[in-house]
Amino acid sequence: MTSQDADRPGPVGTSRRSKITPEREREFFDAVLDQIRECGYDAVTMEGVAASTRCSKSTLYRQWRTKPQFVAAALRSSRRARFAGIDTGSLAGDLREAARCAGEWSPKDTTLLQALGHAVIQDQELAQALREALVDPEITALEEILRRGVDRGEVAAENAALEYIPAQLFGVLRVRPILDGRNADPDYLIRFVEAAVLPALGLE
Repeated sequence: MTSQDADRPGPVGTSRRSKITPEREREFFDAVLDQIRECGYDAVTMEGVAASTRCSKSTLYRQWRTKPQFVAAALRSSRRARFAGIDTGSLAGDLREAARCAGEWSPKDTTLLQALGHAVIQDQELAQALREALVDPEITALEEILRRGVDRGEVAAENAALEYIPAQLFGVLRVRPILDGRNADPDYLIRFVEAAVLPALGLE
């Protein structure tokens, strides 16, 4: 489908939303998120995304109407729980593997979080979409990892540190770029888990 096809008005009474293939939609979403990472949220425009993906801006406006709605849709489309497949057979092993995985994807996610920082404070839909895409799935998967550790008897259910493990891992991902000027890579996160998280849980 060409951009001209997308822009052509349909019969009276039909939806204003154009028909876009999933592949083309993914291209639009990837483009806007990449531009946000590179330039910051405020610098990104619907016109700029349209130019980079070789479509007309009216195609994007027809589909999503506003930039916040477009970005929120792009965020929701990237929702995935990357911790969900972790199961090494031990809680310590799972937490080390979670740290390794987080270190691998943190550069893109942390950059996106920082680029959206002010915008999500101003726009509740963006804030909710960001949580749904990058935070909630990982917290749910991490809580499942911790629950399995409790069920196996590796850590007591009443251990007060259990509540704070997600905050520790996500906190260090956000804070290290500010403190050290670089992302938390796998080696750094594994060392963090071994020095601060496992001892709090009584693990080695």
